[in-house]
Amino acid sequence: MSTQQPILVWFRRDLRVSDQPTFHAAAKSGAPVIAVFIKDDLVNKLGAAPKWRLGKALEVFERTLADLNVQLVLRSGPALEVLQNLIKETNAQGVYWSRLYDPQSVARDTDVKASLRAGGVEARSFGGHLMFEPWSVETKMGGMYKVYTPFWRSVKDRDVEVPLPVPSKITVANKIESEALQDWRLGAAMRRGGEVVEQHAQVGEHAAQNRLAEFIEQDVAKYVEMRDIPSTVGTSGLSENLALGEISPHQCWHAGMRALLEGDADAEVFLKELVWREFAYHLMHHTPHILDSNWKPDWDKFKWNTDADHPDVIAWKQGRTGIEFVDAAMREMYVTGKMHNRGRMIVASYLTKHLLTHWKVGQTWFDECLTDWDPASNAMGWQWAAGSGPDASPYFRVFNPVTQLDKFDRERSYVRAWIAEGQRNPPDTALSFFKAIPESWALTPDAIYPQPIVDAATGRQRALDAYQARGF
Repeated sequence: MSTQQPILVWFRRDLRVSDQPTFHAAAKSGAPVIAVFIKDDLVNKLGAAPKWRLGKALEVFERTLADLNVQLVLRSGPALEVLQNLIKETNAQGVYWSRLYDPQSVARDTDVKASLRAGGVEARSFGGHLMFEPWSVETKMGGMYKVYTPFWRSVKDRDVEVPLPVPSKITVANKIESEALQDWRLGAAMRRGGEVVEQHAQVGEHAAQNRLAEFIEQDVAKYVEMRDIPSTVGTSGLSENLALGEISPHQCWHAGMRALLEGDADAEVFLKELVWREFAYHLMHHTPHILDSNWKPDWDKFKWNTDADHPDVIAWKQGRTGIEFVDAAMREMYVTGKMHNRGRMIVASYLTKHLLTHWKVGQTWFDECLTDWDPASNAMGWQWAAGSGPDASPYFRVFNPVTQLDKFDRERSYVRAWIAEGQRNPPDTALSFFKAIPESWALTPDAIYPQPIVDAATGRQRALDAYQARGF
C-alpha cells in the first residue's frame, strides 16, 4: 500500500482516538490520514438537542485531533458526493469508517461502499460502536434473540476485544479546505436552552474517560442500591458519551469487568446495562421496524391517541401533569439534556398507559430533547414501556408514579430539585427549567402547581380496561 496516497477516515458517531479501530487501521497502514466529518441529511434531520450535542462534540474532537497534528475536515452535502470530491482533491486510495446500524445509515453506507469500490477505491467498514456485531449473536436454532435475559446469558462470557491505544505514529496529510464548524450552526434549534444544558454536559473523550474512572472508583460498588435513586449520582452518566462514541463500550466493559473481578459484585449489573444497549441494536438490526412501528403487530389494532398537540400531551411535555415524578423527570431533561433511567420509565409509562398516547409521540419528543439520544435505545425503551415491544407485558408495566416516588424519592429530594412551584426558595436546578424551555410556553416559577390531569389510580384502571377491550 502506497504511503503517498492518503486514506480518508470518515468519522460519524465515533468521535475518539483511543480504541478507534477505523482510525487505528488507517494510521497503521502508514498512509497519510485525513479525518473527515460530513454534515449530510442524516445529520440535518437530528433533533435540536442531539444536534446541539454533536456540535459540542465536534468542537472538542477538532482539538483532540489537532493535538495529534491531524486536521478534521468538515464538509456538507450528500455523503457519497462529498467523499468522491475529496478523493479527487486528495488522490485518496481508500475510505474507512465505523459501522452504524440504523436502516438509514446502513442504506447510505451500502451505497457508498458499492460506489467507491466500483470506482476502484478501497472502502472498508469497521466495528467499534458495539461490542458484538448484531448478526454474530444467535440462538441455538440460529435465529435472533427476542428476550433480554437469554441474550445476556449468550454473551456474558464472550471475549470482548481489548481496547486499542491511541495510534503511536500517524502520517500527517497536507491540510485541505474545510468548512467552519460555527457556520453549521448545529445548536441553533436549541435557542436559549443550549446555555442551560451546556452546564451539565461532559463533552469529549477525555471527559468520558474521567467519568468512567470516577464511576468505577466511587460508585460501582453501590450501583445496585443507588442506580434507582434519581436524586443521587448513582449511575455512570456515560450515555451521552457512548451515543457519540466519545468512549467505546469495550472500554466500559473492561473497566466494569476489572471491578467485578476485584470484588465489586454490583459491577455485573453495570455490565448488564452495557449489554442492554447491545440488545437494542440486536433488535434494530433484525427487526428494523422497531424504530417506527409496533414491534408486536397485535398492537396495530390498539386505538392510541396520536395527537401530539392534545392538551394532556402538552401538559406532559411541559412537565405540568400534576404528577410529581413525571414532571420532575421531564424538567430534568430540559435542564440537563438527559433523564434518570427510573424517570424515563415513569414518564413513558404515564404517557402511554395513563394518557393512552402512542409511544411514537413520546419517542419523537425524546428524539428532539435528549443529548444522549440513541436510535436503538430510544425506540426499544419506548416500546418496552408501552407494552408493544420485546419482553413487555402491559398488565405488569403500568407503573404507579405516586408509589414509585414514595419508593425511590421518599424525602422528595428529586421533586424539590426540579419543581419550583410551591417552594419559597427553589434551587437553581428548578429555576433553570424556566430558562431552558421555549418562551412561548409562558411558564413561571410562581405559578400554582397543577392538580393531576389523570390521577394514578384512574389512569391505571383506564389502561387496563382499554387493554382488556382489545383482547390483550
